[in-house]
Amino acid sequence: MLRSSVPLLAAIGAILLCRAPARAATPFLEKTHLFAEKTDGFVSYRIPALVVTAKGTVLTFCEARKYSGLDWGEIEIHQRRSTDGGRTFGTARQIAHLGPRLPRNPANADQPPRKVIGEPGQQTVNNPVAIADRDGTVHLIYCVEYMRTFYVRSTDDGLAWSRPVDITAAADRIRPEWPWRVVATGPCHGIQLRSGRLVVPVWLAKAEGGAHGQAVVATLFSDDRGATWQRGEIAVPNTATTPAVSEATVAQLSDGRVMLVARNHAPSHRTIVVFSRDGATGWSRPEFAEALPEPICQASLFSYADPAAPGKTRLLFSGPASLERADGKAAPGSRRDRQNLSVKLSHDDGRTWAATRALEPGPSAYSDLAVLPDGTILCFYENGRPGATRPNSTRTDWPYARLTLARFNLAWLTAGAAPP
Repeated sequence: MLRSSVPLLAAIGAILLCRAPARAATPFLEKTHLFAEKTDGFVSYRIPALVVTAKGTVLTFCEARKYSGLDWGEIEIHQRRSTDGGRTFGTARQIAHLGPRLPRNPANADQPPRKVIGEPGQQTVNNPVAIADRDGTVHLIYCVEYMRTFYVRSTDDGLAWSRPVDITAAADRIRPEWPWRVVATGPCHGIQLRSGRLVVPVWLAKAEGGAHGQAVVATLFSDDRGATWQRGEIAVPNTATTPAVSEATVAQLSDGRVMLVARNHAPSHRTIVVFSRDGATGWSRPEFAEALPEPICQASLFSYADPAAPGKTRLLFSGPASLERADGKAAPGSRRDRQNLSVKLSHDDGRTWAATRALEPGPSAYSDLAVLPDGTILCFYENGRPGATRPNSTRTDWPYARLTLARFNLAWLTAGAAPP
């Protein structure tokens, strides 16, 4: 009797197990420090960029600043790669610019002596922006001397890169409308639209009142997988209501529109948002996103289809959430202390934000987002460390001491938040 009842008990247990609610995912957060200032012969590492390839390889990029932490100087683009979901990484290596060295940008050299950044003979290679193509190709766009824009590609998940191709002509076509002298891609990742179009945000400055002064935001795009590049329309103009716009990031929403958010110096300290149907034309009128704080710092935007919820598209945003200065002397439109890097989650294309979680409460600045095939979220970001100090100061709010990769899941991000 006992022997014959075993299959029956097993069947009952299986039925009860199937009817039981699925166990909620366990929240987790893991951090790995990938670059640290004053190591491997470089004073500083800044401007993080991040993509996950079609095969799931994690590629991180940054500026390796040789002699100082300034935006102009002897700067290289370095990469580290991971084949285990960002748990471990290979050694860093230079990947751009490996072509002939270029002269300094006159826009910097022509500034008053107190505003010239870097030294004669140095070469600035800046603002890496990567796009993970669905066909497995990784596209990388970067600038040299904030003057020329180059394109390289990898077909083996970042192991090797093609020779650089100068695509500055695409940005040159904006000059009749805006006579720029400084161009900078992103920074952050670019995107591939569902149509296959590659889109990269750029900001273009006249270099008035400083090397980066008086700028607008536009996009560059390619409809032939990077073979040729075109200019998009100006997305965010430089006006009294949208002053000192610069660094921008883009994402495609569930309805196909492209959302672009841009850094700015407006007194409201809110991120500028515009929309386009194709990532290049017909941009909407700039608006300020009340829910997205702007301490005058780059941010990242990422839209992804959640593998655990087919048909569900989520939108992520990362950036410092601080709107105050520690010394209490901030005037309207002035720079705030960069700290409290936070990640936001939206279930409705950014109309509302269902969850916000501080990833790095202390000094923290630029960041980039990506998602692994299993839905794990990655954030590659700048941050300080205990005892790190701002140069020539005793303040311990220096947010550029290292670059860190955080791995976390939606359960961690939404802990304590109301369900959508």
